[in-house]
Amino acid sequence: MTDHRRPRRRGQGELEALVLAALRDADGPATAGWVQERLGGDLAYTTVITILTRLLEKGAVSRERAGRSFAWTPADRAGLAARKMREVLDAESDRAAVLAGFVTGLDPDDERLLRDLLGHAGDAGNAGDAGDD
Repeated sequence: MTDHRRPRRRGQGELEALVLAALRDADGPATAGWVQERLGGDLAYTTVITILTRLLEKGAVSRERAGRSFAWTPADRAGLAARKMREVLDAESDRAAVLAGFVTGLDPDDERLLRDLLGHAGDAGNAGDAGDD
């Protein structure tokens, strides 16, 4: 007896994660065709392009011209996480409550690191003020 069940349909987030993982495995910028091959070729080329374009809109990848096509590069994880944090903050009307909730949830080491980073950012902002008195 032959099994005629359809293959399981993957969700958009799962496909995006697979494409990002493939790009991270590349030695440098990769074409959509390379990504398609890396994923085993079971995705249509147009599907890979659609996923890469969505990731570009989200800031998760960048692209550069490579002949008549594009070469794609994953964004660094820290930059992507920071962008997501800013998006969440920008979407809320009570920014103070969001920031307070974030800071209160930090473990002591992360809180110390944040204080150090904020202190250095303040120092850099005041560097040009010397001699203005």
